[in-house]
Amino acid sequence: MKTKVAIIGAGPAGLTAGYLLSKEGIGVTVLEADPVYVGGISRTATYKGFHFDIGGHRFFSKSKAVEDLWTEILPNDMLVRPRSSRIFYGGKFFSYPLKPFEALLKLGIFKSVLCVLSWLKARVFPIRDPRNFEEWVSNQFGRRLFNTFFKSYTEKVWGMSCREISADWAAQRIKGLSLGSAIKNALLPQRYNGDRTKVIKTLINSFRYPRRGPGMMWEACAEKAKAMGGKIETGCKVTGCCYNDASSTWTVEFTDRQGNLRTLESEHVISSAPMRELICGLSPAISERTKHAAESLKYRDFLTVMLILKDRQMFDDNWIYIHDPSVKVGRVQNFRSWSPEMVPDPDKVCYGLEYFCFEHDGLWDSSDGDLIELAKRELIQIGLAKAGDLVDGCVVRQKKAYPVYDDDYARHVATIRQELENRYPNLHLVGRNGMHKYNNQDHAMMTAMLCVENILADTNLYDLWQVNGDAEYHEAGAAAAEETTGTALRLVPTRVVAAPELAPEA
Repeated sequence: MKTKVAIIGAGPAGLTAGYLLSKEGIGVTVLEADPVYVGGISRTATYKGFHFDIGGHRFFSKSKAVEDLWTEILPNDMLVRPRSSRIFYGGKFFSYPLKPFEALLKLGIFKSVLCVLSWLKARVFPIRDPRNFEEWVSNQFGRRLFNTFFKSYTEKVWGMSCREISADWAAQRIKGLSLGSAIKNALLPQRYNGDRTKVIKTLINSFRYPRRGPGMMWEACAEKAKAMGGKIETGCKVTGCCYNDASSTWTVEFTDRQGNLRTLESEHVISSAPMRELICGLSPAISERTKHAAESLKYRDFLTVMLILKDRQMFDDNWIYIHDPSVKVGRVQNFRSWSPEMVPDPDKVCYGLEYFCFEHDGLWDSSDGDLIELAKRELIQIGLAKAGDLVDGCVVRQKKAYPVYDDDYARHVATIRQELENRYPNLHLVGRNGMHKYNNQDHAMMTAMLCVENILADTNLYDLWQVNGDAEYHEAGAAAAEETTGTALRLVPTRVVAAPELAPEA
């Protein structure tokens, strides 16, 4: 087999690259290990006619290019949905983002005063150069609110102390949010005026969502890429990538769904596979230093227990964060609140209980029956169901859902990048796991979109590592200028090299 571009992984990054390259008439083959689904963690799983989202995916981006691509791929099937989420703590439900006056009322006057004083202290005496999650959040909210609303849930998600988690993760996930911004938003709610660049994503009040879940977007993307000549090969697990210096080509080895070992020759390789797995399968072999860096990268896995229950209209949030340490569940989703079409039976509800774990720990290796019983028991304990409500359920396990941002991750990634850029031409890393960057699907898509521009131009116009968590491109250096239209919507990122600004087709 031969192709111009081989793409590893059919998640948002891989399929975006495959679609855009196919659109330009470039030969592309996407290799996806999953035999059934495309979309990666953004897929939609199904069980007896019920649809459920793995992790929850809001379709909102500060990038107009990303929003336009979503519309192009799925023009007639996107709903506008209200955003609603809460925190369960101390037997009570709190709005998230926090509504200060509600939080003050439910915490009680004494605790509330202490929280405000703690926040004021953090504003006057902030921790200089916060290095970990605890320090960063304490600066933004005060230590008492950190201990109340952030510590237990975050440690549940990552399975490690907040002092071991890099401040980078907090800066990405809750960028622009602080107690001050929450109070301001409570008093003067931000109104969306078309300028996405000014929106704090954590404070959005609505988002778009495909009628039958995020997988609908990526299934449509795969079909459109195939219609334009692209190849999407599912059930194909990549086992190695060999760069041939003499011919300046790549040979990608993979096993197909029948277990046969096959190869694919290409000029370029785009990888959204976990960085650790890709690096250890490269040939010529990487240095021992880089191999150690790759093996030091960590991932957090999770599983979703999907429960079908009698509808008692217990809650209508998209999801609820469970901060109560007496239960293992981290978050509960209500799939009808994402889209009514996710739940075919009007007398039933479909909840997804998310449990964060490491592959092959006690929770991961529990039987599906035991996990369904655990989820039912904890849902009743929280007060979101009653005995006898359960009708059915199933379990979905998701490996390597989250790249871990520990103290050393940035140093390891820098070591890997340096060797890849020096020794392996035309190897492009994109997406969450490909770049070991815990960001959303719009970020993954933007890295793929810019990667395609680089391939089409046959030069590195863009440094993909300059895409930030808001799917915006930030060029290093004072000369970088951001182009905007009258509505201040970003169109296309500024190039790394001096060149005319690209404008999207009308």
